[in-house]
Amino acid sequence: MSDAEPANTVRAAQLAPAQDLPLVSRRSRLHILLRNRLAVVGLTIVAFWVLASLLSPLLPLRDPYFEDLANRLQGPGIAGHALGTDAVGQDVLSRLLHGGGTSLSLGALVVLLGGIIGMTIGVLAGYYGGLLDDILMRFADVVLSFPVILLAIAVAAGLGSSERNAVVSLLVVWWPTYARLSRGVVLEIKEKEYVTAAKALGQGTRGILRHAILPNMISPIIVYATIDLGNAITTLAALSFIGVGVPPNTPEWGVMISQGSNNFDQWWISVFPGVALFSVIMGCNFFGDGLRDALDPRSR
Repeated sequence: MSDAEPANTVRAAQLAPAQDLPLVSRRSRLHILLRNRLAVVGLTIVAFWVLASLLSPLLPLRDPYFEDLANRLQGPGIAGHALGTDAVGQDVLSRLLHGGGTSLSLGALVVLLGGIIGMTIGVLAGYYGGLLDDILMRFADVVLSFPVILLAIAVAAGLGSSERNAVVSLLVVWWPTYARLSRGVVLEIKEKEYVTAAKALGQGTRGILRHAILPNMISPIIVYATIDLGNAITTLAALSFIGVGVPPNTPEWGVMISQGSNNFDQWWISVFPGVALFSVIMGCNFFGDGLRDALDPRSR
């Protein structure tokens, strides 16, 4: 076999999993995803809340911060409030839709930044190994040894109540899981024949990471991140519920549920944001499971 042939073979092996997939295979995966009814339902639910949150500033809704004390604690449909008002007369529907934008955007930001940080650490630890692997993974183990919510509460309480501090406090506890997942995937991929052949042919670290490792590890990361979005939104709501997340008057589902807990007779204040939060969590889980089945043949 000539030198050109193994080089072409290695290059094809590197690119085929992520960039040169046959069109039929991509269509097949999309067909599998769309055939999964729960996945479609989950995607529809998440898409609904995303669109509703994006369009909320354009809809004829009341100002979510406006306090109408003359109509406080009004039930759904009374005094022109479709979902009622809270303890200070703020419109529940307006705060629900605007709060969806806050919860979804901050949760997505936590997953995105936590995934990038964790993937970077996991790839470095898994690819280089040795002392660097030991140091990075022991650090991750220290963070993972604490309950996520308790450590996040401690960090958020120390930083103060704000949207930025809420995201930072979650990032402190969010990256180790992605680091562990990325490291495990890299350890498996770097033992593949095409990676070994690429090293033997003198391909540099950057080329191996770009063409062989990163494209093949992105699928499990995306699947996990899709499911993890619901966890991030829930944890953010928990921080806001106890008063260490976003500021108390901010339209956010955790804040609304907390305000409703002080008025048990006025069930609509907390029930509607609670249902919204539950629906997003279930939507992320349904879509994530369907995406896993479509991307991972072994799960089928």
